[in-house]
Amino acid sequence: MTYAKAVADGIWAANAVKVGYIPSVTVAPVIKALVATDGGGNGVSSRVTPLSREEEAVGVMGAFALTGALGAIVMQDNGFGNALTALATFPTSYHLPLLIFANARGGLGEYNSMIHSISQPVPAILRAVGVPVFELDRRHSIDAWRDTVCEAGVHAVMTHRPVVVLGSFWNTDGMVA
Repeated sequence: MTYAKAVADGIWAANAVKVGYIPSVTVAPVIKALVATDGGGNGVSSRVTPLSREEEAVGVMGAFALTGALGAIVMQDNGFGNALTALATFPTSYHLPLLIFANARGGLGEYNSMIHSISQPVPAILRAVGVPVFELDRRHSIDAWRDTVCEAGVHAVMTHRPVVVLGSFWNTDGMVA
């Protein structure tokens, strides 16, 4: 099993009904795993959909909570720069569960030197606006990745608020593992 499949399994195990993602090479393995584990053997899934911006994803996926369901988002952590106002004023303020998995950038193996300026403070920024953050990296087992993502989704539903899992799965070549 790969980290990407573990994330996908965790999202589905948390009972997410729909996953929106912001296309990026860094989250592409997770998207492929989500589609494959949703029966999308032909590369298509009716429950996995691309969205154009992070704040759009917060609005669209957050709205599933209004129907009693759980929406999820897959994105890069530097996208929280775009999503912060939407996150703080919609699901956080209205006590709506939302599961967000974000690929953490800026760590070991990061090739983009400017990404550190936004990615490094993301956990503290999210916590400052009341969003719980759980962090995973290669020191955690693949089973722990699946379980943490699932538990984060359950926690979001139980506490009626968005929850973020930041996962750093870069290898030493700067590629997604």
